[in-house]
Amino acid sequence: MIVEYVQFKYPAGWTREQILEDARPTAVKWRANKELIRKHYIAGENGAGGAFYIWPSKEAAQRGHDAAWRANIEKRTGSTPVITYFDLMMIVDNEAGTTTEFPPTVAAEAAE
Repeated sequence: MIVEYVQFKYPAGWTREQILEDARPTAVKWRANKELIRKHYIAGENGAGGAFYIWPSKEAAQRGHDAAWRANIEKRTGSTPVITYFDLMMIVDNEAGTTTEFPPTVAAEAAE
């Protein structure tokens, strides 16, 4: 399992509601992607944004974030996404009351 961290900047001055308005239509696409395990949409300070994704492999993540996806992010936000991959070792899920460990899959590395 891997975690993919995608970072980009939202257009200056966008409110939380504007970010959600932009993101809501994308949820349909991600729900249809059977390789994606989970996606967390995030917005931070100073226009920082992006998402955390959980995938079964780096290859699955790369299929989901191809050149067309990158072009769409750049068109929507005016920002080039930066992607970093992490080996997902363990999840503590207090809501489900579980702790899950995963076997090694990839070394943490930055995407090109």
